[in-house]
Order: sequence, then structure tokens, then C-alpha cells
Amino acid sequence: MRRLVLVMVTAGFAISILAGCAAWSGRAVSPPLALKKRTLKPFRSEQDLTQFLRKIALEQKRDRSRGDAFNLAAPTPASPSKEGVASDESVTNVQHAGVDEGGIVKMHGEYLIVLRRGRLFTVAINDNEMKPVSTVDAFGPDIDPRGAWYDEMLVSGETIAVIGYSYERGGTEVGLFKIDSKGNLTYQSTYHLRSNDYYSSRNYASRLIGSKLIFYTPLYLSPETEDPFGQFPAVRKWKKDVKESDFRRIVKPTKVYRVEQQQPSTDLALHTVTICDLDQSEMSCEATAVMGAPGRVFYVSPESVYVWTTDWRWNGRRAQSMLYRLPLDGSGPSALKVSGSPVDQFSFLESEDQHLNVLVRAEAPGDGMWGAEFAAGDVALLRVPLNRFSNGTEAAPASSYRKLVKPEGYTFQNRFIGDYLLYGTGDGWGHRKGRTSANIYLVPWAGGEASELAVAHSVDRIEAMGAGAVVIGTEGKNLTFSAVRLSEDPTVAYSYTRKDASQGELRSHGFFYKPDGPESGVLGLPIRGAGRPGYEHLFKESASVLFLRNDSANLAELGELVSDTKAVTDACRASCVDWYGNARPLFVRGRIFALLGYELVEGRLIDGRMIEVQRTNYLNLRQAPVADG
Repeated sequence: MRRLVLVMVTAGFAISILAGCAAWSGRAVSPPLALKKRTLKPFRSEQDLTQFLRKIALEQKRDRSRGDAFNLAAPTPASPSKEGVASDESVTNVQHAGVDEGGIVKMHGEYLIVLRRGRLFTVAINDNEMKPVSTVDAFGPDIDPRGAWYDEMLVSGETIAVIGYSYERGGTEVGLFKIDSKGNLTYQSTYHLRSNDYYSSRNYASRLIGSKLIFYTPLYLSPETEDPFGQFPAVRKWKKDVKESDFRRIVKPTKVYRVEQQQPSTDLALHTVTICDLDQSEMSCEATAVMGAPGRVFYVSPESVYVWTTDWRWNGRRAQSMLYRLPLDGSGPSALKVSGSPVDQFSFLESEDQHLNVLVRAEAPGDGMWGAEFAAGDVALLRVPLNRFSNGTEAAPASSYRKLVKPEGYTFQNRFIGDYLLYGTGDGWGHRKGRTSANIYLVPWAGGEASELAVAHSVDRIEAMGAGAVVIGTEGKNLTFSAVRLSEDPTVAYSYTRKDASQGELRSHGFFYKPDGPESGVLGLPIRGAGRPGYEHLFKESASVLFLRNDSANLAELGELVSDTKAVTDACRASCVDWYGNARPLFVRGRIFALLGYELVEGRLIDGRMIEVQRTNYLNLRQAPVADG
């Protein structure tokens, strides 16, 4: 799939809205006040699960085109301990504090660790220096990396976990590496898990809470196969002579959940949440699966894992959706019938008042691959108490949906910041459209009057900036940052325009805001030339990282840290497209850096201006040693 889309992008990525999808409706059957069954039930045995799959196979043969199928189900993970959260300063722009997200750069003590084009690198930044230390392939010595993508990295203690996907081997790879006190890297082992590609243009497949690695993988089932369990999630430790028989299934029938007494869909996916303990010498994993419809969005809060599944096939009826909740305290999973679909992970907020808040659209196919870029249709805010989740036979009542203004335009952006949900539309992956105005919509998610603010640019990015927000977009040639005060009467307080510029990164991790006071701080964002299409971040490094100062919602330019990379040959063997970007602003212990491809540039604020003080290119390092076993 990534190969196919790569051809599309190379030809000039063109985003067009899906047509003919079912319209969203807020109507739903209100549940009784007393809900007797609060959690889902798993399949009772392998025989029970086999009979269910045979029934699906018969349905597929009988009427593959039937459009009124409604499929459901849910999972439960082991409870990840929240103890032992890394004390290192975070350099990742995460959705929730304490829930780290897989990324391309992390901190470990005095070392930056970078994942780039199939290799890991470390750079020492102690004693005001920048010194490349070590590099190693992001795959094992006996693994052929062709057809593989090594996308995300997380660090727990001295263990580095690299999450990748191999089209050649047909599954997710988890590579484990060690980093010692001197920043040296050694390969340890690789684990291979059966799955389909987890890639999303916006979401991240992995999270880390304490030492517990949590990652999501979809698996699209073919119930008609002779051995349906041969498709089920399984793991094997990689070795030179590894065989198919080395796979050990990690999802038992009693860990596969679905909603009972519902007509199953003939399009079937196994949505698997896997939790692995990185503190163990041998990676031990537990997995739970939801058997449901193929459309999906995955979200991890500090308290729960959520999987929203949608049967987005249409025949004049609205899409059928099911939302599953997996508490991280180990209690049983639960589910709720819902309508529409979220756009991406930022459509969710599990709030401290024990509610789940979700922005949904009528025509949203989920966030798999480029699905989030195609969201369209009516907009609503779903707000339900967590105790409303039960065994999946009840629906969120109509009163739980608040109909919102449907914005004009495409490439929908949304974000929960403080007491508000913000949303709008922009340009995204394609060429800049030259929009000279757009609206940003602000909705108090707990209740209250919504606001509508005009900005003189598209809405391409929405980010938290202290207690307020910053909305970033283009009017074709220039890049504008609009500071928004989130008070009882929200306002666009100030806008700063950087002439002849566009975003150099589209992913959330490309932005970072470092506060230095209640209403002040510094933000960084990679940029490139005017009017450049968003998809260029797959192939080209950003020209620079732009830094702005925020002072009570007044924005002022501090300057840029600029790339000086000449054309180089890096002998790339794997993951040779930057699906997760290649540039980041980094704020580490009072120092400011720009990661620009293979360059690390340090800047310093002198008299209110960003001045470069040193740079290094970490590409030409000698390969680190292979581990002993």
C-alpha cells in the first residue's frame, strides 16, 4: 500500500474527497437508565470462534455486496504500570503528558537518539558539545531490509524499541537495541508479529507508559481460508533460519471480543492492542483483539486505550460504528454503539471529569494510511460519561451528540486544548491553494456557546501554546501563525506572517512549544520555500527551523536555524522515504537545537535573536558492533 501511494505522491499528490458516503445522523436509541452488563464477553473457546468465522465465510459467499451488515467486538490489555516513567526531558510533542509516542528522535541521559532511513544514531550533547557517537542498522544482521519501513522509536531505560513494518515478511517488526552510558548502540533482538500495515498519515502506532510498550496493529481477516487461525496475531523471535512454524499465537480465543447478538459484517478486521514489557530480558507480550469492521482510529489516554471501528461501506444508510474502551488498570473491556467516525487521534479527549469527548464526521473512513485526509460530511461532538460503556448492546443517546458547524474545505484539522475543541480546514498534503481566509471553530467541550473566528489563512495545524493555542496555515505564498486566546470570549490576539514560506513538516511531532512562564515561551516549526506541497516532507529535508517567541499571545520572530546539507549519498538500504518526517525543533535543558535531516544545529538566543553556535553532521559514523546474542 505504501508503495502504491508512493507512486501517487511522486506524480503529485492530489487529495479528493470521498463521494457517496453515508450521511451522519445523531439519532440513536437511548439506553435504559440501569445497565446490567458493563463489560464485553470474549469467545468461550477456539470452537466457538471457529463457528463464528465459518458463519462469516458463509455470509461472504452468499451475498458479498450486502450493505446492512453490522459487525462488533472488543479487547483488553494487561495493565501497564505508570511507575518508572523516564525522567529524561521530553523532546516529543505528545498528546498527553506521561504517554510517550513513537517518534524519530528521543532523549536518553546526555544523548539524542535519532531514527533515520533505516539506521539509529546517537549524538552526545553534554558539556555544551555536539559529538556523534554511534550508529547501527535499525534491523538485525540476518534480516533482509528490502521492502521494510522502520518508522517509530521509543526508549525505556537502556532499551530502545524500533517499530517497523515489512511487506516482504508481512508483519510488524519490533527491534530491540541497547544504549550504554557512553551512548554506544548494540543490536539485541528482533520480534516479528503478524499484522497488516499500521501506517497512518497522522497517528502513531506505538505508545510507552513506564516500561510498557503499547502498540496497535490491524489484521484484515479472510474467514474463507482453510485455517483462519493461521492469520491470527502471532509472534516469533527472529533468527537466521526462522520458519513459519516458529510463530507463537499471542491472542487466545478468550482474548478476542465482540458484541453478542449482533449481525456480523462480512468485511472483518481483527484490531489488536499488544502490550510488551521492555524490562524483561526476553520481550514478553500480551495481546487483546477486537473483531470488528475495518475502518479504525486508535487513541491512548493516560487511563485507557480506545479503538473506534467503522463499517464505512455505504448503500444509502449511515455508517455503523462501535467504540471500544480498554482501561489500563486491567479491568474488563467495554463498548458503545456510536455514529460517524473520528478523523484522527486528536479527535479524542478522555477528560478528568470521567467523560469521553470525540469529534465525529459523517464521512470519515478512519485514520488508516491516508484516511484522515479524506474526512468529510456533517460534524458533531460526542460527549459520554465513561460509565455509559457496557457490553456493546447499548447506543450513545441522541442527547450525547452536539451538532456543530460544518466547515468549508478539506484536510480537516481538530484538537482539544484546555476547555475547548478547535477545528477548521486547510491544504494539507497537496499544493497550496492560495486561500486568503478560513474559519477556526471553538467549542467548549463541557458545554457552552461555540465561537467562530476568522483567520487570513488556511487551517493546516492547530497546537497548544501554553494556556492558549496557535493556528498555522498558508494563503498560498506565505506562512501565518495566529495566536488564539482561549478565554470565555476567545479571540485571535495576534498574527505573525513569515513571507515566502510553507510548513516543512505535517506531523504533530514537527512542532514544539517550550514555555518559560505562564504566558510566554518559544515555539519551533520546520519550514521550506513558498507554496511548496505538503508531501515534500517525504522526500526533502526542511530548509530550516523557524523559532518564534510568544509573549502573552504576541508572536515575534527570533530567527532560523538553517540546513547546510549538500547532496549526499547515504547508501540507504531500508526505509528510504521519510514517512514520519526528518526535521524537528528540540529544546533540551536550556539549549535549542534544530534536527534537519542528518544535521544537528544548535542555536542560542542573543539579544533576542537566534544565532547559530555549532552544528554537526552525524551521517558518517562507523557502524556500531552487533550484539552478542
